[in-house]
Amino acid sequence: MPGVASATAVAALTTAAFAGVAFLGVQALDSLREGGSVALPPDATETRRHSPGRHEPTVVPPRSGHGKRVVYSVSAQRVWLVRPDGGLLRTFTVTPGAVQPVPGHYQVRSRTGRATGSDGVPVEHVVRFSDADGTPIGFSATVDEDARPGTSGVGGGAIREGRADGEAMWRFAVIDVPVVVVR
Repeated sequence: MPGVASATAVAALTTAAFAGVAFLGVQALDSLREGGSVALPPDATETRRHSPGRHEPTVVPPRSGHGKRVVYSVSAQRVWLVRPDGGLLRTFTVTPGAVQPVPGHYQVRSRTGRATGSDGVPVEHVVRFSDADGTPIGFSATVDEDARPGTSGVGGGAIREGRADGEAMWRFAVIDVPVVVVR
């Protein structure tokens, strides 16, 4: 009965494949719950409804504009990189600086590959979009991942990202790309 053995083998492989996909899905969900970042495939646009004022990690906040944009939630300490078609490219948590931007619509004004942050920490992929009383506000990643602060704010208007997230922001947020700040 070679046909039965083949069918059994195919069924076992299929079951193993489904188990592997389920395992990876649970890991990704756990990463989001722990504040990690997730890069989503182009067809993973999420359209679920959610309660006002609460920003779910995989849902672009409502009333945050249209088209390609960076969305930053001050209260959730989270960033969404939104593709031109409105789909979610990537989302990740950030550590806000002492000076926060006022909710509103901005554009990327300037970019610097490497610099020293106002707290003396070497940073890279600096993307500035606003200022408050002469203090520049923008996203940056620390060169030394261990230097990234935990839950406390960093100096000035720095909104700190992990290195991989900073690289993604750098590739995405070129001059004049909209940045929408929401509560």
